[in-house]
Amino acid sequence: MVEARVRGGMVRGTMESGVAVFRGIPFAAPPVGALRFAAPRPAAAWDGVREAVAFGPPPPQPGAFGMDQVGAKGDDWLTVNVWSPDPAANLPVMVWIQGGAYVFGTSGLAEYDGARLAQDGVVVVTFNYRVGIEGFALIEGAPPNRGLLDQVAALEWVRDNISAFGGDPGRVTVFGQSAGGGSVAALLAMPRAAGLFHRAVASSVPGPFFTPELAADVTAACAAELGVSPTGLSTVDPELLPAAADEIMAKIGQFTGRWGQAAHKQVPFAPIVDGDVLPTTPWEAVAGGSAKHIELIVGHTRHEQRVLTLIDGMLGQVTEQQAATALDVFAPGPDGTRRYRESFPAAGPEELYDLVCSDWLFRMPSLRLAEAQVAAGGRAHVYVLAWPAPGMGGALGACHGLDVPLMFGNLDRGRPAVLIGDVTPEAADLSDRIRRAWTGFAAHGDPGWPAYSADRLTHVFDVVDQVTAYPEEESRLIWQNHAFAALSPS
Repeated sequence: MVEARVRGGMVRGTMESGVAVFRGIPFAAPPVGALRFAAPRPAAAWDGVREAVAFGPPPPQPGAFGMDQVGAKGDDWLTVNVWSPDPAANLPVMVWIQGGAYVFGTSGLAEYDGARLAQDGVVVVTFNYRVGIEGFALIEGAPPNRGLLDQVAALEWVRDNISAFGGDPGRVTVFGQSAGGGSVAALLAMPRAAGLFHRAVASSVPGPFFTPELAADVTAACAAELGVSPTGLSTVDPELLPAAADEIMAKIGQFTGRWGQAAHKQVPFAPIVDGDVLPTTPWEAVAGGSAKHIELIVGHTRHEQRVLTLIDGMLGQVTEQQAATALDVFAPGPDGTRRYRESFPAAGPEELYDLVCSDWLFRMPSLRLAEAQVAAGGRAHVYVLAWPAPGMGGALGACHGLDVPLMFGNLDRGRPAVLIGDVTPEAADLSDRIRRAWTGFAAHGDPGWPAYSADRLTHVFDVVDQVTAYPEEESRLIWQNHAFAALSPS
């Protein structure tokens, strides 16, 4: 057993594989009762030694991915977990923000176990934040972006307490993937997050951010599912809210006329550009210099969309009509469809569908974030994960989520491990290279390849890595004049 003192009191963790591990430490008070839909408040102190050996309960969310089976039961949702290779040291800190479409997510999943990453010489922190209606619905009288405010509170906890675990509060790197990458991008734009981290890794940054008008309409639809007005959501049992979000996701195709691209891509929640918590979109804020002092890595996978096509039951079955619809909905500008067909003349319906969906949802928003940082005079390093993972027969290529097990080194556990399949020396070596890049960046700001500039040098992770000009040049040209504005109702 191992102990540490944080501001709330003493906590007792365990030693596992040479790493000190603390789980389920509250960084904010449970957001229930009078604190329901409120900004996070400080956690209450405790007497004696608090056992920190089990993950805290996940925040309310649909159970579709088994989230309801992870962690303890209860309402102490806002907890943090720490893995430290040396509690007496002064090591760089890596704070993970998990994805899950802003609807799902909990830090207790096996794929987010920080032990292997911590063994590389960093203190790893993971935490829960509110998702779905609890975290991102726009509710009158409640602060918007409560999930993002939870993230700020977790980073404040790191600032105030991480030295007790051997972490250096002056070398904090946030890293996240998918909705976690979008959260990292949002934090770069949030005044409340200023000074809480010094480096950032944003992987597969989602393009959708919402206007208050769109967020309010989604909230109204969720409330209608529960038979209450939007202002009546605070009276609904927290365990019932995920069902409403689940139902909206199931029938979201009915809302394409109202919610446009967000409904077409089944995105019911996203950070809200409310003018206060999140003053502008990340791309606008970063281009204006909000993160110029933050060292940044941004990247994406080559075939982001493929696993989503599989989930939708369409892999290998995309029709010409489905591809044409996707191009009409997502390709930028009045001539986007023509430009895709001219730029990729040999592409069939499946490839065109994969390209435009990957570009709209993840690839081009990620690239544009790096370009905004460089335009403002900051530094950004760009990567593309192109390794064709052999899992599931190799049909998914370098798909969305593949980078998570590689960056944590958890190749044989958690749901994303199915993408890798058998752990081969090739997969283990790639994971080693990615972890070295991430931990080297966290330690001294250098991932091992040049910063992105006019020559667009990009690190491509593959069987054999290479540094080359950004490899998705055709897509970059199609999207180069597109403004990633917040989405509004149609």
